[in-house]
Amino acid sequence: MSHIRYTISRSGTYYYNRRVPSHAVSLYGTHIRQALSSCRLEAEAYSTRLSNALEASWTCCTSTTPINISAVIDSFKPKSYLLSEMTEEYLSLRKIDYDPPKLAINTFINLAGDRDVVSYTRDDAKLFVDVLHNQGNKTATIRRRINCISAILNYAYAELDVDKRNPFSRLFIRGEGQDAHKRGTFTLDQLKRGYDHALSSGSQVKLLMPLLGETGCRLAEIVGLELDDIDMSEGVIHIRPNSIRRLKIMNSVRSLPLVGYAKEAMQLALEHSDKQHLYPRYLKDGRCRATHASNALCKWLKKDFGLTGHSLRHTFRDRLRASACPMEMIDQIGGWSSIGTVGTKYGLGYSIDLLRQQLLSISLIR
Repeated sequence: MSHIRYTISRSGTYYYNRRVPSHAVSLYGTHIRQALSSCRLEAEAYSTRLSNALEASWTCCTSTTPINISAVIDSFKPKSYLLSEMTEEYLSLRKIDYDPPKLAINTFINLAGDRDVVSYTRDDAKLFVDVLHNQGNKTATIRRRINCISAILNYAYAELDVDKRNPFSRLFIRGEGQDAHKRGTFTLDQLKRGYDHALSSGSQVKLLMPLLGETGCRLAEIVGLELDDIDMSEGVIHIRPNSIRRLKIMNSVRSLPLVGYAKEAMQLALEHSDKQHLYPRYLKDGRCRATHASNALCKWLKKDFGLTGHSLRHTFRDRLRASACPMEMIDQIGGWSSIGTVGTKYGLGYSIDLLRQQLLSISLIR
C-alpha cells in the first residue's frame, strides 16, 4: 500500500494505478499503470498532476486521441543541467578570471563526472578535498578551489530554484592554515633595482612590477585596465568594473594618482596598448586572463628575487604603514576592506591631491 491516491508501491517504486472510466476505455484501455518515482513526495505530486490531466481529457467529449502519459510525467520533472553547462553560464555572466574556476571545475569533473548539478553529494566534495590534499596542494589553494565550485553550485541552485544544501558548504580541510608561511617582502633596494630594469627593458610583463609596487593594486586591476580608465593628463587611474573584468570587493572601486616609477611605467605600457585595452595580450574571449600575466611576472620575480607578484602588494602596505599613513587612507589606496568602525563608511574619503602627497612621500624617486 502507498497511501497516495491512485498509486501503488512495488519494490521501492511508486506507480500510478487507476481504472479508466467506461467512456474512455477505447482510448486508454481498462487500466492505467505508469511508473512515477521512487520518492514518495515526487510520486504524490506527479499523481495529482497526472490525475488532473487525465480528468481534463476524459471530460472532453470530442477527444479522440489519448494523452501521452509518459510525456506528461516527464514534463513534470525538472530539466537537468550538467555542471559544465552551468559553469559556462556562470562565467559568461561574471567578468572574472576564467582560469581558476575552470581548473577547479575540471579537476572535480575528472573525479566525480560531469553530472546534473543537483546530483552531487557531500561524499563527492570530500573526495575532491582528499585528492587535492594527497596531491600536495596547500590548504589555502584547496580552500580557493572549494570556493570556486561552491559559488557555481550556489548560482545553479538559485537559477534552477532548487532547495538543496550545497555539498561544498563549510567543508573541513585537514590542517587548514598550518602549512601557511609568512609572505616575503621586497627590500627598497630590490624594488629600485627591479623598477630600473623594468623601465630599461620595456618589457610589458616587467613593467607590471613598478605599476603594482608603486600603486598597491591587485594584478587583475592593472592588467584589466581599459584606456578609458587611464587619465595621463591628470596622472590618475580609475579602478572600476569594466567590460573585461569585475572587481574583487566593493571597496576596490577607487581612483589613484600615478607618481614616480608608476607614472613612467604606465607611459611605457601604453605604447603596447591597443585602442581600448592596456594589456590586450592577456585578453581571451572578451575576458581579462590575469592568471597568465601573473605566471609570467612571477617567473621573473622568483628567478631574480625569490618572491612573487603579490609580495609587491604586501610590501606596499608595509611602506605605507611605516610612513605613519592613516589606516583609512591605506585601505582606500589599496582597495582593502576597512577594519575600522561604522564611521569609516561615511564621507567621500581622501582627495586625489592628498593621496598623491602620500604616495610621493614613499616614492622611490630615481
